[in-house]
Amino acid sequence: MPLVRLHKVLADAGVASRRASEELILDGRVSVDGIQITELGYKIDPEISQVEVDGEAISTNKHKTYLAFYKPAGILSTMSDPEGRANLGDFFTGRNDRLFHVGRLDKESEGLILLTNDGDVTHRATHPSYGLVKRYLVEIEGVIGKTDIDALLKGVELEDGLARALEVKTVRQISQKHSWAEISIHEGRYHIVRRMFMALELPVLRLIRTDFGPISIGELKEGRWRNLNEGELVKLFNDLKLKR
Repeated sequence: MPLVRLHKVLADAGVASRRASEELILDGRVSVDGIQITELGYKIDPEISQVEVDGEAISTNKHKTYLAFYKPAGILSTMSDPEGRANLGDFFTGRNDRLFHVGRLDKESEGLILLTNDGDVTHRATHPSYGLVKRYLVEIEGVIGKTDIDALLKGVELEDGLARALEVKTVRQISQKHSWAEISIHEGRYHIVRRMFMALELPVLRLIRTDFGPISIGELKEGRWRNLNEGELVKLFNDLKLKR
């Protein structure tokens, strides 16, 4: 088998993205056959080499997992939490594959989040240059009018720069003080959707991510997950310009 760069082996094993795997190597946290490796270009045969990260052996098999999960509100977008707070990892205990979440949803937001042990997908799906579109249903205090929609499409100024929506539409008006809207963006800045609506004095009551790139939440229920199907994987890999 051809030799493979160590950071790619780590990414393929789901340890971290390629960039994060490089940091692990530079920090001296990776060893191969008992020897600490700090050289980024180091190559190994993953079929016969014993790789450890922080003293823990990792599996270098090629089996990849791709899941869609409905994150409930109140759950942290981390796979573990030192303070014992509810997190994504609580829903995937007992699995053999080491999963990582693709992007984040803030604690009080809910909806679609992807999980995988594929480091390349994790890296590209969260990189701004690939521009995967995220779509959200937003319950707001107030009514979103044409002026608000035009402002979101043009871009609203936030403390960390301009934020612009790709699409916005009213879904349902319950009353003069309560409505639902749908918004699509490709950015992933902290609390960006909430802050965009707040800039228009429209507080967000509930935020649900329904789509991440070509993947939709569909009929998935809170706290449940499913494997991505072949059609979804083809579209995702095409969007990320990756080969399977």
